[in-house]
Amino acid sequence: MKHAVITGGGSGIGAAVAKRLLADGLRVTLMGRSVTRLQARQAELGGVAIQACDVSDEASVAAAFMAVGDVDILVNNAGQVETAPLHKTSLELWRRLLDANLTGSFLCSRAVLPGMLERRQGSIVNVASTAALKGYAYVAAYCAAKHGVLGLTRAMALEVAAKGLTVNAVCPGYTETDIVAQAVDTIVAKTGRTAAQARAELARANPRGQLIQPEEVADTVAWLLTATGVNGQAIAVCGGETM
Repeated sequence: MKHAVITGGGSGIGAAVAKRLLADGLRVTLMGRSVTRLQARQAELGGVAIQACDVSDEASVAAAFMAVGDVDILVNNAGQVETAPLHKTSLELWRRLLDANLTGSFLCSRAVLPGMLERRQGSIVNVASTAALKGYAYVAAYCAAKHGVLGLTRAMALEVAAKGLTVNAVCPGYTETDIVAQAVDTIVAKTGRTAAQARAELARANPRGQLIQPEEVADTVAWLLTATGVNGQAIAVCGGETM
């Protein structure tokens, strides 16, 4: 039975991916910083293992992957976003978002690659964002980090292409997650719009006029794990926003 590790697995897209991969018969380990949140998902999903891990910390990543053993599939989903105009973006915020969204994917991928290369099989899926494909105002650090994730994806894919591995990215648009809930709260606080108006504004970015559901992203991840001819690609899940 193949073993899949999902970072940021305590909620949102990570939890949806875990549910899908469990249904597909994989052994699943969820990683995240909040043990309480991981335990809640474990109780909800059943059949998953959990492991505390701060993906931005090299020692934490090394210890976590040592604890979970061989990994056949890695889904780099952990990340965070915070808004600020560029001229008000502190160096601390810049570094924190790059660490959470880009360095974490690097550290976790580096941890699993030796075993995958030795076995000559494995898949890495990086959960990027449409922010890896275009710009968004007031989230320069997040966009820079996600563009970096896509560059990392393409470089890794070329390194491992002849060795039985695949590395791809999924790039969701605005998705029904805690991050979007926070974005709604920010819009309400700064503009005085209602929550419904804020949600509608975000949904309008999608030509279908709706937020992406985590399950739609999970379906794409599951497909990439079986699509052995797909490597180094950025699959947008956004209803056509990035065409």
